[in-house]
Amino acid sequence: MTHASEHAPDSYYVPHQSYWPILASIGLFTLMLGGTTVLNGGSKTLLLVGAALILLTLFGWFGTVIYESERGLYSDQMDRSFRWSMGWFIFSEVMFFAAFFAALFYARVYSVPWLGGETGHGVWTQSLLWPRYESAWPTNGPGGIGGFFAPMHPWGLPALNTLILLSSGATITWAHWGLVENRRGQWLKGLAATVALGALFLTLQVVEYRHAYQDLHLTLGSGIYGSTFYLLTGFHGLHVTLGAFMLTVILLRGLAGHFTPERHFAFEAAAWYWHFVDVVWLGLFVFVYWL
Repeated sequence: MTHASEHAPDSYYVPHQSYWPILASIGLFTLMLGGTTVLNGGSKTLLLVGAALILLTLFGWFGTVIYESERGLYSDQMDRSFRWSMGWFIFSEVMFFAAFFAALFYARVYSVPWLGGETGHGVWTQSLLWPRYESAWPTNGPGGIGGFFAPMHPWGLPALNTLILLSSGATITWAHWGLVENRRGQWLKGLAATVALGALFLTLQVVEYRHAYQDLHLTLGSGIYGSTFYLLTGFHGLHVTLGAFMLTVILLRGLAGHFTPERHFAFEAAAWYWHFVDVVWLGLFVFVYWL
């Protein structure tokens, strides 16, 4: 069980010097360098080494933080600090996705009509650059440079994945109620169901991508539609993966007897993040798949 804090409510725990931050920096640099090498036809060695360093850092750093929490080294002031930090982190993620949604909005509302000669000086642009370009969405670009493709329809796997993520939001809320009311069975079942639904969502997204590439010929090179489709859905899938990983760690800690109805912010932080990815997906379903 999580121990009560050994420190005064307003004290602040200062951890000992740690090598995890520098190891994380080295791992990220190696991972990015390895990815660049692979994209240019080189070996995968640096990529694998970087991934291994990141996993080692996550395992070690998580273990350190869990140990400090279980020892009761975190005060009420630390708890408030964690809450503010997670809030600002999620806000930064909101801005991250806002930039991508803004790119989609700009392409659909401004660029495509302008190139099609529907607005202002766009008439001159169309006559000089791409006289036969028609303003329509989805588009494969002027001159058909994106090649032929079929758009992704919403009422298939995307709708099913929407139902799955909305259900996962309900299960994690149910789990939270169970923890607050000290019903650990309900908490663990709800948490396990949320992780399972997250894994199912990611599996179906892989199936969707395979269908898009092989059957619809929808690729990253399919004009602005393909670029924005994979940019938004791909980064969202990455965030779902991260959220599922966080919840898995929380589930393992719960099985080990960690957390109490009074002190369980690690679970709350993961739940906040999961609700965030749920809301982002609703925006994706409406503006990328449906409209």
